[in-house]
Amino acid sequence: MRVIFVDDEPNILSGLRRILRPLRKEWDMIFEEGGESALRELEDSPCDVVVSDMKMPGMDGAEFLSLVREKYPKSIRIALSGETDAHMIYRCVQHAHQYLAKPCDVDALVSAVKRAFSLRELMHDEKLEAIVGKMSSLPSRPEQYDQIMQELQSDDPSLHKVGKIIESDVAMSAKILQLVNSAFFGLARNLSSPSEAAMYLGVDVLKSLVLTAGVFSQFEEDAVDPHILRTIWSRSTSAGALAKAIARDETGEDQIADYALMGGLLMDVGELVIATNFPDKFSEVRAAMESQGIPDYAAEVELLGHSHMDVGAYLAGLWGLPNPVVECVAYHHSPQECVGTGFTPLTAVHIANAIIASEGKEPLAEINQDYVEALGVAGKIPAWTALHEEHQESGGEA
Repeated sequence: MRVIFVDDEPNILSGLRRILRPLRKEWDMIFEEGGESALRELEDSPCDVVVSDMKMPGMDGAEFLSLVREKYPKSIRIALSGETDAHMIYRCVQHAHQYLAKPCDVDALVSAVKRAFSLRELMHDEKLEAIVGKMSSLPSRPEQYDQIMQELQSDDPSLHKVGKIIESDVAMSAKILQLVNSAFFGLARNLSSPSEAAMYLGVDVLKSLVLTAGVFSQFEEDAVDPHILRTIWSRSTSAGALAKAIARDETGEDQIADYALMGGLLMDVGELVIATNFPDKFSEVRAAMESQGIPDYAAEVELLGHSHMDVGAYLAGLWGLPNPVVECVAYHHSPQECVGTGFTPLTAVHIANAIIASEGKEPLAEINQDYVEALGVAGKIPAWTALHEEHQESGGEA
């Protein structure tokens, strides 16, 4: 794997060279002072991963990564910066696949690079890499998500502080409270602030909600039809909440339930990305679904070469999300293609998506009957369908 690190401070590059020395047999590493010299190096030999600082004299990181995206779309772009200016961060996330804040723990940096590269190897499709690489509105992980992760890693993490972080973004707060107050969470009263939500739900669930709400908020700033955005948001939040309820009912394990929630919330993020970057193709997909009677993912493969599941999973992997969540995004329509046995978050998301797609009416057209029968859960689907209908009647999101 060939990796280039770009920074205008020689001491930082020297430090990176020193701490990454144990990886020199695995990585071919290049260290360049500034974007101009880095571009000259890339002309001679493109890199698999580009890690760049943002605030550099002359050509700043955003301009550099923009040129890398244009000239070398297959390269994974990671921004490594201590920048706190909101405008600079916004410019950065427009051109980077992943954003890491300085000071960055070496293990976090190494993990981010390895995950990005292994995912590219996993997908290993030049057309998909080019499609994702050239997208201008590839959403980033919201800043609040990274702040919450930092708070959790502190010596004395505070749910109160987590709530305050969420409250710093009005749109995100509104979306989180909208979902938390839905019938699926079964609250005796409505929660009125993210701080209350943090105390009630706990950090793991909030991480899922913050990530999803932040991603959807980014799309609100783009040229996405508001009706499409609302439809996908409604379907995704319903699927996440129902998948969480199904996973908890079946396994009783909080982690599986939380992964199911996040997987359901993010299952159609690839659809948003396609709608934003390829609006004409997105319209053609809708037309093909109606005229040919085929599902959206089949029409996407026919017209784009890849489905929203492929694009979404690629993106979820670049964000560094847990593998069970990436699997939910990648295989929620085709769980039998995923390696693994037993009931997983993917199982819950697949069933929840099928129930919602059929509006609770039997038979569930999108269910993989062989898959659920092999797991021994086919007989439980009517009860889970009734759960969905019950919460719809009570006014919940799901």
